[in-house]
Amino acid sequence: MIDVSNGLADQLSDCFGDRVAVSGSATGIVTIQVPVDDWLEVAQVLRDDARFAFCQLTDLCGVDFLGYGQVEWETNEATNEGFSRGVEGFGPGRFDWQNRPESNDAEQRFSVVAHLLSISKNERVRIKTFAADEGFPVVPSLVETWNSADWYEREAFDMFGIVFEGHPDLRRILTDYGFTGHPCRKDFPLIGNVTVRYDEEKGRVVYEPVEIEPRVLVPRVIRDDSRYKADDIDKAADDAADSLAPGAE
Repeated sequence: MIDVSNGLADQLSDCFGDRVAVSGSATGIVTIQVPVDDWLEVAQVLRDDARFAFCQLTDLCGVDFLGYGQVEWETNEATNEGFSRGVEGFGPGRFDWQNRPESNDAEQRFSVVAHLLSISKNERVRIKTFAADEGFPVVPSLVETWNSADWYEREAFDMFGIVFEGHPDLRRILTDYGFTGHPCRKDFPLIGNVTVRYDEEKGRVVYEPVEIEPRVLVPRVIRDDSRYKADDIDKAADDAADSLAPGAE
């Protein structure tokens, strides 16, 4: 397969100059980071310029960078026994809702990432931008440029709370109409706030506080310790007793 990523990166740099940041990736897809104020203009050039001809938007999603670069695993300081060993349990989503962490330290928290395809050039490019205000993230809608962005942007709005300015029908698409919050945000509690059930007396669905006790789950690790060695010894003793039993071959 011919690698065209270097040529495309050079063309993008020549076209947009310092307005965008062009970089590559391990998969060979060129990525350009666009300031949110230039989001629509750059998108239209990528679609209409004959050098690019990115006629199709194949995917669009939101990204929450809250807690980016932080880790909650204790690694070398962890003990070798006890529930939830090896994890601190203070990562994004694991907290009491009243004491949820603030995100004031996230300078660029919410990002929108879109993947474009040029059928005539047989090339792909990834474009991304960051919302200017993490408290109320707003990014211009790409629906007028690629109408396939319609439901993708509704999903990003529903899951991340990113508002796409200019979208013709921006409303929830995956959660219930009365749902509160945005499930893919890093500060959305993993244990949930409410549970849903159908109330026969009221004749409708009702929301109630969740009764599940929160806890941190960690992967199960099989270790070669005395517990498993004891099981092997018992099994070997049972096999030996069976072999010595009357009638055994």
